[in-house]
Amino acid sequence: MTVGSNGRKPAARHLGRRLALAAALACTGGLVHADALPLIPLPADIRQTEGSLAIDAHTVIAYAPGDRGAEAAAVYLAAELKRSRGLSLTPIPTRQPPHGAIVLRTDPAARVTQADGYTLDITGDGARIASRGDAGLFYGAVTLWQLASADGRQGATQLPDVAVRDWPRFAWRGLMLDVARHFHDVATVKQVLDTMAEHKLNVFHWHLSDDQGWRIQIKRYPRLTDVGAWRTPPGAGTFGEPERYGGFYTQEQVRDVVAYAAARHITVVPELDMPGHAQAAVAAYPDLVGVTGEHPAVSVDWGVNPYLYNVDDKSFTFIENVLDEVMALFPSKYIHLGGDEAVKDQWKQSPAVQAKMASLGIKDENALQSWFTDRLGDYLAKHGRRLIGWDEILEGGLPRTASIMSWRGVEGAVAAAKQDHDVVLAPAGWMYFDNLQSDRADEPNGRLSVLDLKRVYGFEPVDASLTPEQARHVLGTEATLWSEFIPSTRHIQHALFPRLDAMAEIAWSPRDVRNWDSFLQRLPAQVRRYAALDIDASDTAFAPGIHLDEPVSGILRAGKATVRIDTQTTFGTIRYTTDGSLPDTQAMDYAAPFDVTLPTTVRAATFAPDGTRMAAVRSRVIDRDTLLTRRTGELTKCADGSLGLRMPLLPDLGAMDTAVFDIDLFHACWAYPAAPLDGITGIRVDVARLARNYGLAHELSKVVSYPAKTAYGELEVHQDTCTGPLLATLPLPPGKALGERFVLQGKLPAVRGDHDLCLRSTAPITGPLYGLGSVKLTGPAR
Repeated sequence: MTVGSNGRKPAARHLGRRLALAAALACTGGLVHADALPLIPLPADIRQTEGSLAIDAHTVIAYAPGDRGAEAAAVYLAAELKRSRGLSLTPIPTRQPPHGAIVLRTDPAARVTQADGYTLDITGDGARIASRGDAGLFYGAVTLWQLASADGRQGATQLPDVAVRDWPRFAWRGLMLDVARHFHDVATVKQVLDTMAEHKLNVFHWHLSDDQGWRIQIKRYPRLTDVGAWRTPPGAGTFGEPERYGGFYTQEQVRDVVAYAAARHITVVPELDMPGHAQAAVAAYPDLVGVTGEHPAVSVDWGVNPYLYNVDDKSFTFIENVLDEVMALFPSKYIHLGGDEAVKDQWKQSPAVQAKMASLGIKDENALQSWFTDRLGDYLAKHGRRLIGWDEILEGGLPRTASIMSWRGVEGAVAAAKQDHDVVLAPAGWMYFDNLQSDRADEPNGRLSVLDLKRVYGFEPVDASLTPEQARHVLGTEATLWSEFIPSTRHIQHALFPRLDAMAEIAWSPRDVRNWDSFLQRLPAQVRRYAALDIDASDTAFAPGIHLDEPVSGILRAGKATVRIDTQTTFGTIRYTTDGSLPDTQAMDYAAPFDVTLPTTVRAATFAPDGTRMAAVRSRVIDRDTLLTRRTGELTKCADGSLGLRMPLLPDLGAMDTAVFDIDLFHACWAYPAAPLDGITGIRVDVARLARNYGLAHELSKVVSYPAKTAYGELEVHQDTCTGPLLATLPLPPGKALGERFVLQGKLPAVRGDHDLCLRSTAPITGPLYGLGSVKLTGPAR
């Protein structure tokens, strides 16, 4: 079971009763390959033999008295079994565990010598987890928990007889959560840490400051949270938008999170972004850290804002005092100081900054950023820490003390590794999970660049150009979740899963054991775990797409259509109905396109080979009204534009079912492809007034202003292209209330045949954006 993008859970009764652990652990007897077992990430070496171990309420989890690492792993395992399947097992210290017990022990002679490695042996006599270190015991417990939770049921279970020898490929297996753009409370952060542990990830990168919010208490500078943690949203107080948005973590809460993570063998790496993305800090202390003397508000604009930290002594004193408190809270070796997207205009325009550069003999502002970074890196090094930053810090010359986190592709990481600097790979094209997972119209808000499950799984962190010695500088890889479009816990879950499963396997498993088809076969068990843990995972990779490939005009004339159904991964079996019922495992198996007579409703769902439903039911109504309507997600970009974002009605609404609108920030334009205009006499457009809250920096000049005939502008409808014949002009109503929705209607002249329609807004580009919820062609009923 999983949750569809509409936020509704499919009925749980279809799961469980038909599922037996034997189905999930299918084997034909004797030794089997690792990919036959429902484990993610895939272990380095695993063998299964015939037989099983019964686990029930009488099973003991045992560890030797005084073995603290084994005790901690045992307590964790018991808690996970209770949480996922309601099975209460009691960990006990004993040197003589009973028959059938799960035994964890620290063993200096364990048969896996790699760091954080472990062995897991399960027979009918019991289960044994051994490791030379605490982390290995913990990861062994995670593997056993995965085997025990694979069927998604409650109560007693059977574990297959296995022999596992396992260890991680990379030391840095990370996930970044941005809490600056949208704040997420401690409970949500802990839930993220729980899921990281269940995927054997070990670095939580916590993005704590940006233009839109400062999220960590610094006692020496209380205005950082009194002022910097709060903003006034666009449209504040209307249509559910809060009057004031924000939040922060007290130092006590930070210590609690760090300890909670450490108990799961996760290191928390804090990030304070600098010298750019500094507007919240400047809003709080403009006279200490600002360049211009301005007193800005905390930003409400996503993207790139102009405010920078100053480079004078009082600014460095401020930063070093902040870092002192941060280092006292976070024991991590690495402190992340950002360094990305620092637009240098304020430095260029400041006589004081230019004089500083001249006195230091620094040639340009990029080199000044390298100097800034080096100075802070030296300060951290004096305290036994190491600076890590985004790959922009390479642009003025690689700072001496820095490690690099590469997001603009892999080139920055490759360049740094070749100069003997440690690197972490987090490239946007593979690891930015705020990108949507498909081009489906039912995806929630986010960046319209598609990052699907298969592309994530296909990423390889070690570039082929690196020598073995240079490759040792690749610490690992990290998934990143920027939160401009991630306002709620459910949005986090939808964005992370199951893509985080793919990323975890990249980070943990040996390269030569990874296999896409095997990964898909192991996902149904993970889907069942999501359901047991109430994780609202995306089902996009398996969701049926119901398509009509014929021209709408031909369908309307014939009164019938040919339906094609597909999924992103092609995994499993698609089953469908046309009689109004919900498809189950007995419904028609989709094998080839089929014909339907209008009107009809096609419903489809995808099932794994073991019967697990992998996606919520999707429906498509096929009748005259729907065929003449295009909704957000079905409208396409204009010839000279690009639909880049799917925006919510208001920026800080937290519900998953908030209305969304695809927009082009630079060209307020949409295309209605192949509109069947024979007999059409009018057009009806559902429009919303949206926030124009985007910091575009040097790209602001690219925003196109179309000539308007009235003060508030119009929605123009053109034939074929945006320079084609003007078919209608629909005046936009007065007002600037964000979140307001209204309908525009107008007549269309008689036009024969199928034509693309260009719809573009001529509203002033200094005011709100407009989004199109739907466009419907109207005419005489037939």
